[in-house]
Amino acid sequence: MVKDSAPHGTISVIDSRDQYLDAVELIRAGHGPIGIDAERASGFKYSQRAYLIQVFRRGAGTFLFDPPAIGDFRELNDAIGDVEWILHAASQDLTCLREVGLNPPRLFDTELAARLLGLPRVGLGTVVEELLGIHLAKEHSAADWSTRPLPHPWLVYAALDVELLPDLRDAIQKLLDEANKTTIAAEEFAATLARDFRIVRSEPWRRLSGVHSIRGTRNLAVARELWQARDDYAREIDVAPGRLVPDASIVAAAKALPETKRDLAALKEFSGRASRSQLDRWWEAAERGLTTEDLPVLRAATDTLPPPRAWSEKNPEADKRLKLARAAIAELSDELAIPVENVLTPDTLRRIAWQPPQPVSREAVESALEDLGARRWQIEATAQLISEAFVDASQVVELAAENDS
Repeated sequence: MVKDSAPHGTISVIDSRDQYLDAVELIRAGHGPIGIDAERASGFKYSQRAYLIQVFRRGAGTFLFDPPAIGDFRELNDAIGDVEWILHAASQDLTCLREVGLNPPRLFDTELAARLLGLPRVGLGTVVEELLGIHLAKEHSAADWSTRPLPHPWLVYAALDVELLPDLRDAIQKLLDEANKTTIAAEEFAATLARDFRIVRSEPWRRLSGVHSIRGTRNLAVARELWQARDDYAREIDVAPGRLVPDASIVAAAKALPETKRDLAALKEFSGRASRSQLDRWWEAAERGLTTEDLPVLRAATDTLPPPRAWSEKNPEADKRLKLARAAIAELSDELAIPVENVLTPDTLRRIAWQPPQPVSREAVESALEDLGARRWQIEATAQLISEAFVDASQVVELAAENDS
């Protein structure tokens, strides 16, 4: 079955407070959980705000809201009350929903549940087709949803996405029950709701793609100032930074250290749609980097662990612990039919392997996992395996030391 037409007649966007308040009452009068989705303009706009919010509830219908026009959605949030909200990949949408006053009290994440069920592909279109037998066209998923007016095919796409969520939720819940994974899913949903997905970095400019290829503190200072100038201007005009000047251009300029504005303009790698129209802005930033006494350190202090490939040299004992524990969890992953990264996040395993609790015991590992944010089901499933792997690793290291002596 192919769904490629409007689900309920003509589709229109609700973009006035009066229309919005009327829709709130209709949704309040509906029944069952709420299907909800949001569309942003990632890659086009600086902000990650929602430019369209879709809501479906049985007995009420499908509603498409224009968040910039409506503003605050607290009335809708209050009308929904304590019912379950259904989202697909909630981690992508919770932040922009919360920004407008929509904060689910209970969550069912169909994408996360599909992972826990071990489905090979978990995109909405794939899961809908596999479980409901309906093909969803996904050609508008990367569109610029800040466009006004929104084209009708985009609205059809958006409406169908959310209209199918309750049926998909029911089909997935049945599979969770059959696999005895309902409790696991509930813990994962609760953990998702508890997370703050906003990322705050002390030196965000160090996220420049290619920054690690820059040598010299003066070069890094130029990169920092160009990045900051681009970010400030992108925020001001609400355009994705990379659409103004690509990361590669900033890195090229930082490496070249142009001595004049003409040198910067002549740098062929310094491209992008605003690379010439805002040349004065970029040159002023480059000058700040070339003259500042506030030079950045070459490598920022971080709690990031070395990559596992370097552990055998930097920390051989940790390397043994990680390899044995990782193998044990991989076996558990196969047994549970849950992806390894959902059984226990790789970063959690690396951190506990790098600096394990002393002395190693199941109880100590349980405590360490809890401190690192592991869920109760993950702790119960993995703590014994990890503690045994760590003990085995220490014995391997001791035996190797005896053989060397």
